[in-house]
Amino acid sequence: MQSMLRLRTALRFGRNLIRGKQQGLSTQASVAGQSVRRLPILFGTAVGLCAGGLLYEYNRRKCASGVTYAAAAVNHQNSVITLTKEHALYLWIHVKGNADAKACAKVAANVQKYVDNIIPPKEADENDEIWAGVAFGSSFYSRVGGTVHENYTYPHRSGKTGDLPSTGGDIFIHAKSNCKGNLFQLAQAVLKNLPEGSVANAEEIYGFVYKGGRDLSGFIDGTENRVDDDGRAEVAINKQSGGSYLITQRWIHNFDVINKAKASTMENWVGRSLDDSTELRRKPITSHVARMTSGSQFNADKPFEIVRQSQPYGLSSKESGLFFIAYAASPANFEYMLKRMTGEDKDVLPDDIMQLTTCVAGTYCTCLAIKDSALRSNLILGFRRSSHTSTDANLNAMP
Repeated sequence: MQSMLRLRTALRFGRNLIRGKQQGLSTQASVAGQSVRRLPILFGTAVGLCAGGLLYEYNRRKCASGVTYAAAAVNHQNSVITLTKEHALYLWIHVKGNADAKACAKVAANVQKYVDNIIPPKEADENDEIWAGVAFGSSFYSRVGGTVHENYTYPHRSGKTGDLPSTGGDIFIHAKSNCKGNLFQLAQAVLKNLPEGSVANAEEIYGFVYKGGRDLSGFIDGTENRVDDDGRAEVAINKQSGGSYLITQRWIHNFDVINKAKASTMENWVGRSLDDSTELRRKPITSHVARMTSGSQFNADKPFEIVRQSQPYGLSSKESGLFFIAYAASPANFEYMLKRMTGEDKDVLPDDIMQLTTCVAGTYCTCLAIKDSALRSNLILGFRRSSHTSTDANLNAMP
């Protein structure tokens, strides 16, 4: 039975890899000398690219032949398409109405400076490197004079099985590292350097890997994510602006329900098997998979995709659940899914995922491109990519 689970997981990974054009992933054995980052998978051993129980992600560094897979003119921030690490920082900052918004924006845009102070680029490796990015809420971005390419206002939504509240936020820092201490230092640096008395409220949350990539409910998270850089960029990067849009939601799980419900009941709510995340061939139209795609048929078309970066958070003695975070080229990708969660779509049906968890916070924000015109203004000078990850030295300093 266990070997069958491993095989099915490997086959499903192979399917996703083919969908992702087979770019950006390799094993150490097949690319001698290539610098790679290891990501544990859910089962001990698998086949093909899962050999040895590990997935290998090309980390944008040059291999021995000098070939770089990433496009030379990288224009997106470090947090957008990179895979998750062992830990994540989700830092929402609410700025006071009378604060100097432009000064706060400048501090946030210097996030890479703080990263480099914590772990100098020449010393960073896969164990302690930090992938970080900054994003701005719609009202705050307008406040500092930014140009909005698409409306990304996040409305409050109510549905039969639960609400999706709009809680706002001005500055959002998303960072990933295998060292939680480094993420803590980054949060300290950002908050310390903001103008005195400018912060109305800060929400500092740390995500973590649970059971090799599962949600606290037991289900595997992010099954349908594109696996290669090119595929993830296609989904997450806006072709006109070069930037991305971001959704954040904080969910608190109802463990009384999770612990008492039958596995088959929860599988029908989600639309996938609990053990290996195989999509159910027969599932309710109100299952989460059916709501996020075009219907309950097996392998239904996906009108919109997103790049998920979610991780579990919280304490077992207090509240815990999932910090949902995803990037997309347009807010329309999120809007399609959220409307289908709360029954705003034509069929007026809700999403059964809210039978086992409750959304308590949510908003959209914009994750600007590095060469966005706003970044070249005196509003947000200093934003840049990490010098040890960029493939274009000109991106490391703004003119």
